[in-house]
Amino acid sequence: MKRIVIFASGNGSNAENLITFFRDNPTISITQVLTNNPKANILERCKNLNVSALSFNKVAFENTEDVFNILKIAQPDLIILAGFLWKFPQNILKAFPNKVINLHPALLPKFGGKGMYGMHVHKAVISEKETETGITIHYVNEHYDEGTIIFQAKCDVKPSDSAEDIAKKVHHLEMMYFPQVVNKLLTE
Repeated sequence: MKRIVIFASGNGSNAENLITFFRDNPTISITQVLTNNPKANILERCKNLNVSALSFNKVAFENTEDVFNILKIAQPDLIILAGFLWKFPQNILKAFPNKVINLHPALLPKFGGKGMYGMHVHKAVISEKETETGITIHYVNEHYDEGTIIFQAKCDVKPSDSAEDIAKKVHHLEMMYFPQVVNKLLTE
């Protein structure tokens, strides 16, 4: 059985999509969802989906071995960042090489880095008058959004598109492709 641990910070729609996608899979299981936001909607989603979820603070993540020890016990084959906004600590990246992936709402290397998430990205796409955007799934390294790219999917940006319009297009790509790419990583 391949095991997945998901890190999320907010609404949790991508995490829920992954949980639903793998719910009846006999060889892949979402064993844990971890969040740095005790008020994140993902906690309620996990409760409704009967998936273990825990919240933690910055001390547990960066200054102690608490989160690291949870991962050591869980022994994940893949750690997925689905809307998780904190930089990942080196001790976890070293212990799980090429097992931590992130979903980014733009075509990296454009519009990546610290502070580039959600609507900040979509507004930057409009500001730069881009004609396309999309999603990037990549391995996580010690720098924000600079790990090796695994997969990208594109969508058009029309001059009349608002940031909200772009967010909807990008979200559609996330829902369609993220579970498929995760499945491929764990089965090939």
